Amino acid sequence: MPKKRGYHHGNLRQALVDSALQLIEVKGPTGFTLSEAAKAAGVTPAAVYRHFEGREDLIAEAARQGYAIFADLMQYAYDTGQPSALAAFEATGRAYLAFARKYPGHYIAMFESGISVNRTAELAKVAARARAVLETAATDLSQHIPAEKRPPAAMFSAHIWAMSHGVVELFARNSPGTQSPFSPEDLLESGIGVYLRGLGLLKSDT
Repeated sequence: MPKKRGYHHGNLRQALVDSALQLIEVKGPTGFTLSEAAKAAGVTPAAVYRHFEGREDLIAEAARQGYAIFADLMQYAYDTGQPSALAAFEATGRAYLAFARKYPGHYIAMFESGISVNRTAELAKVAARARAVLETAATDLSQHIPAEKRPPAAMFSAHIWAMSHGVVELFARNSPGTQSPFSPEDLLESGIGVYLRGLGLLKSDT
């Protein structure tokens, strides 16, 4: 058992977030209490309230940090795909899967906790930054579509976000009763391919 350090914990706020992330992975976003988070961080329950009003505030901070990591990862994927608009766009989809695998606690806090991205201004801002990367990639790629057939970039990116999210939820996070003979990466790549062919951005194989 870690020794309780009361109010003199070195970086209590981050220690609580780290503990919450571990508990979220094991028990889900509603399966733990603030007292459990405090215990895991090695501090007294009373110390938690110096930084968070309740469990939802703690989860919201975990989500905010997750979105910051997510946005950076998406930006890196987009940048490394340049100068090809298609490569950059496809890279952001793969980055979504990579993030969900590497940061499951953050992913759950962001997308499965019921915490609104508008809960705080800081959370809303960083979530918007993450969405903006995919929307920029969609804007670049959609320039190759005739104007009269071009969907709004926000819709274009939302479709791919939804597809990526669906693949993660159904096939990349071991959801009960959902199995596929194909890897999540193959499912997402083929799905994006079908979508892009429908827009005339990829040539049909036939």
